[in-house]
Amino acid sequence: MTINELIIEINKLIGAEKSNIIIQYVLKVDRKYLIINKDEKLTENVTKKCIELANKVKEGYPVQYITNKAYFMGLEFFVNEDVLIPQPDTEIVVMQVLNEIKNKNKKIKILDLCTGSGAIAISIARNTENAHIVATDKSEKALNVAKKNYENIIDKNWSSKITFLQSDMFENIKKEEYDIVVSNPPYIEEDVIKTLEKEVQCEPKMALDGGKDGLDFYRIIKENINDYLKKDGLLALEIGYNQKNKLQEMFKGAECIKDFANNDRVILWRL
Repeated sequence: MTINELIIEINKLIGAEKSNIIIQYVLKVDRKYLIINKDEKLTENVTKKCIELANKVKEGYPVQYITNKAYFMGLEFFVNEDVLIPQPDTEIVVMQVLNEIKNKNKKIKILDLCTGSGAIAISIARNTENAHIVATDKSEKALNVAKKNYENIIDKNWSSKITFLQSDMFENIKKEEYDIVVSNPPYIEEDVIKTLEKEVQCEPKMALDGGKDGLDFYRIIKENINDYLKKDGLLALEIGYNQKNKLQEMFKGAECIKDFANNDRVILWRL
């Protein structure tokens, strides 16, 4: 089978975009190579491997977990089954934090709760100067992924630094004043998780499950935020599309920002 024949075969299973990703991954080549060498004959083992992976993706397994790559804020992140796959909507949270930082001329202290792959913390650090970020997660495995991404993406001489800390929310975090607290916490209602797309259900349940009404982690943040956020500091939270009203009741005076699809996505609140 040639490259072109394989592309046609796999396109039928998972579509053009994902089929190209799978074939490039197995062959360890770029898209240009596939185009130029479309008539190249492939070995039976390579063909079999590509079709096996394509069928796995067809059944709902995220292609990002196969390639161990996800893209966020223009950066390439390592991902595996220990972390959520960073999504474009979460970039709205990062952009709001960066807007806040650009108006400050001093060293900024930021707390990132539930960091997962480190996408939020690393993207903030990569796009600002002189910030110190404490990024936390309950999962040691998730923190290992975040540390790997930090080493891969942030130059050792970069002025913004990240400290990683294993902590179940605020459990191991010292009480001190942060200029910004940011989080994309678990916020899916527990009964809704089993109704989500198969790809999402492959992601770690710990990072999805927000309790019966999806608000458990926001309550924890509300109960503790006074001990960690500076007066007039910014709290930036990603939220579910249907949680705006309840969270604006919880965080009085909070502003809500919409995502690229015009869904409610981020709550901004000041102490």
